[in-house]
Amino acid sequence: MPAERNIAYIDTPGDSVRVVQLTDTHLCAEAGGKLLGMDTDHSLQAVIDLVRRERDAVDLLLGTGDLADSGAAPAYLRLRDYFGQFPCPQYWLPGNHDQFEHMQQAAAGQAWLSRELRAGNWQIVLLDSQVPGEVGGELGDAELALLEAALADAAAAGLHSLVCLHHHPVEIGCAWLDQQIVADAARFFSVLDRFDGVRAVLWGHVHQEIDRLRGDVRLLASPSTCVQFAPGSDTFRADDLPPGYRWLDLHPDGRLDTGVSRVRDIKFSVDLDSGGYL
Repeated sequence: MPAERNIAYIDTPGDSVRVVQLTDTHLCAEAGGKLLGMDTDHSLQAVIDLVRRERDAVDLLLGTGDLADSGAAPAYLRLRDYFGQFPCPQYWLPGNHDQFEHMQQAAAGQAWLSRELRAGNWQIVLLDSQVPGEVGGELGDAELALLEAALADAAAAGLHSLVCLHHHPVEIGCAWLDQQIVADAARFFSVLDRFDGVRAVLWGHVHQEIDRLRGDVRLLASPSTCVQFAPGSDTFRADDLPPGYRWLDLHPDGRLDTGVSRVRDIKFSVDLDSGGYL
């Protein structure tokens, strides 16, 4: 049986759907907590300030996993306040660092954990790739059934689709991260390949920017709002690039414009000699 889709409908003032992705925020149990020497509350607020300067309007905000560094309940309470600085709906996905029960508690009474969004001519599907207790990802039968049912409905309604998850479904050229790829990625893509309306796949987890094509489908990964990972590394290596976010403009005809922006006016501290953080 497919997982419960919990469709959320979003009104947008314009023809295009304007999306901001904030991912891998890694908020600690207490404000001021650090990941590899970086204060993740401070870096998240800096990225939010950047979004508010650069994006005059946002229709929806996506938090694509590893929202809390150790799944602590207070982290999600702070997260909802940070995201609440935007006057638009917010939606969350769990990552390998997250505690889903604590996410549910923080989102009580809200639609933040909806699995499908519909806005304008677009459908956004939010898949759970978390495997409790594991670093790597997997979708499994229920998530893949949800995906297939959602895409079939979108095809019948003439909607374009953006599919989101936390873990990467393709190898990215970092040997240590590619051990954590979605275990059933082949099954995932076998579903996507049956639906022409899929325009892009968007994920977090890898703490770096990726933008490539698989056929006509855009494959997108985004920087973390805190520490970045160095591309092309065989073992764990942090990068000195600053925190950032991804924006996406989803147009009525199925075109997608997107880009990444980073905080350039603040000096962040990060331990570049660390051998890992898990």
